[in-house]
Amino acid sequence: MYGAVWLLLSYFHIHPHNTAKMGEVLLGITGKDFTIIAASKAAMRGASILKTNDDKTKTLNKHTLMALVGEAGDTIQFAEYVQANIQLYSKRNASELSPSETSSFIRTELAKSLRSRNPYTVNLLLGGFDAETQKPQLFWIDYLASCAPLPYAAHGYAQYYCLSILDKHHHPEISFEQGMKILRMCTDELKRRLPIDFKGVLVKVVTKDGIRTEEYDNDNIVYAP
Repeated sequence: MYGAVWLLLSYFHIHPHNTAKMGEVLLGITGKDFTIIAASKAAMRGASILKTNDDKTKTLNKHTLMALVGEAGDTIQFAEYVQANIQLYSKRNASELSPSETSSFIRTELAKSLRSRNPYTVNLLLGGFDAETQKPQLFWIDYLASCAPLPYAAHGYAQYYCLSILDKHHHPEISFEQGMKILRMCTDELKRRLPIDFKGVLVKVVTKDGIRTEEYDNDNIVYAP
């Protein structure tokens, strides 16, 4: 019986130990000259909320930001490991890795971990701005070491409720204001349909000038039709 359930979950790329973390939300949106990363502020264990102001992001360098969800110990350890190695590279070589190069490093480390006795159970979004090409970048990476560059992405239950909205309204040349409007549509839909209080989202933006935290109203009331 368990074997059949495992095969079903594997077919849909869902790990049995990873389903408890589906209630956490990660959203990424790129535009003309920016990348928006939004992460839910609730730290959860099962149905319990342990923390209401959790920051699931890590700054890797001036133009690269990573957001993670997964098992609590794995996310902290893997995030600190990646952050330390990216910063060490910058100090040794007096140059910073681009978001694309950083995603290759992360994917390689997850692939090594997957083939070990203690794999990391983490899903992440890597957002950034390439200083050479002057273009925003966003990478979707999961615990199976799958990595894909995308114009928008989501992890957790957000992918079930928000990808259709992003499909309809996103295009590569959107302005920052349009990007924030689409993000508002996504979070309103999550509030309307998701039976879990994810405590709003923490929003960070990556541009050519670096990374900043964007003010976001999480207290707006959304009425279901």
